[in-house]
Amino acid sequence: MMLNVTIGSQRKAPQQGSLHTIDSFASKYVDARRVDVWLPANYLPLEKYAVLYMHDGQNLFDPELSFSGVSWAVDKTLKKLINQQKVRPTIVVGIWNTPKRYWEYLPEPAYQMLPTSLRKVLLGKQRAKPLSNNYLQFITEELKPFVDANYPALSDPENTFIMGSSMGGLISSYALGSYPDVFGGAGCLSTHWPLSGDVTNLYYSKPYIDWLQQHLPAPGRHRMYFDYGTEQLDANYEMHQVKMDEAMREIGYTPGENWLTYKAKGDNHNELSWQKRLPIPLEFLLRANSVNNSS
Repeated sequence: MMLNVTIGSQRKAPQQGSLHTIDSFASKYVDARRVDVWLPANYLPLEKYAVLYMHDGQNLFDPELSFSGVSWAVDKTLKKLINQQKVRPTIVVGIWNTPKRYWEYLPEPAYQMLPTSLRKVLLGKQRAKPLSNNYLQFITEELKPFVDANYPALSDPENTFIMGSSMGGLISSYALGSYPDVFGGAGCLSTHWPLSGDVTNLYYSKPYIDWLQQHLPAPGRHRMYFDYGTEQLDANYEMHQVKMDEAMREIGYTPGENWLTYKAKGDNHNELSWQKRLPIPLEFLLRANSVNNSS
């Protein structure tokens, strides 16, 4: 497929490393959107790098572009961790969201496995449907091949990761369950298990958790990270995460080895909280002693 993209420099450079901006990445699966490719400081084109795909790209680097006025400060955090040799050198691909964010990030089975009455609650007055299958095809069939062809990326699953927060946590888990031969790990921060339905019961979350239990890859080559705060919206997630943790044990994952669930006491559902605890999933997923230099 011929892609209509132009690589340039970001209008405002990140505090650490450098950023290539694709203003409008065309796709046959989803609406065109901006994509930012962050390259670490001391980037060497002849070396090979792991790649981390992250959702809500406008919130990752520049506070002026972020939804809340606070960014994740991915560039500062990764530079520090790379310099400390706590993580492998990594390229970050920031995928901007669109007005269709909810439907692109809502896993297809999370919606389709619900009773009709609950699907109607999620729909409200909208005439919409999940676009997550298309969104993941965009990433795996168009964006990743582009990154692999234009950057010195390690293309194997042991060096390819995906991460997001809230609904971005849901779509990251769905990516690992749907494409275990593409992604070696997923970071799911403040995963929005209730799907924007009733947060106080398991009616909305349990069908998708059951799907994940059936479709996540067996432990071994893959790693899975979850977390949640204890304040605001995040305070409702623990009951859902407990069920997901039970599923992880049933699959055979081992806490601290290939799966980690972190309870962030005092944290809220916002970029500042995700910025604060970002080192935890980065170190868990991108740990330096797991580097695989085969492409």
